[in-house]
Amino acid sequence: MHKGMHNDKIAKSNKFEYTSLNNSTGSQKETVNMTTIEEKRLSKVVLIVDDDPDMTSIFSLGLQDEGFEVYTYNDPLEVLSQFRPNFYDLLLVDISMPKMNGIDLSRQLLELDPNVKICFITAGEANIEVLRELYPTRGIGCFIRKPVTIDQLVRRVKAELD
Repeated sequence: MHKGMHNDKIAKSNKFEYTSLNNSTGSQKETVNMTTIEEKRLSKVVLIVDDDPDMTSIFSLGLQDEGFEVYTYNDPLEVLSQFRPNFYDLLLVDISMPKMNGIDLSRQLLELDPNVKICFITAGEANIEVLRELYPTRGIGCFIRKPVTIDQLVRRVKAELD
């Protein structure tokens, strides 16, 4: 999981073994992790914003297991300061957060990247009219209702990205 925008990349990798010769000990087997350019190009980038660190961790691990590259934030203001336009394929944004709700955050993120896809995460009822104002020409985005299983989350994310 990427915490914010740090450079500690985690990606699915291929493992392979090779034998190297060491002058003092003879041959030595080593296992090397390699990520191919093709794998990086095929992985979709998902940003998760939820004030609950447990939620971002669980969602991130589930999506990473399916090959997604995932960045997480628990503070919506931090997202705004570090957001990279044209980088993410999908944003998963919790609606109810302190400091700034997910609707207001989404409005500001759409100003930075008007083409980004957004799915709202909510444990409560969503105000569809507010979301229609947010997405006047693009539809209202998707909703993922908590509680959600990882399988349901992955299916929904894949459907939005297809």
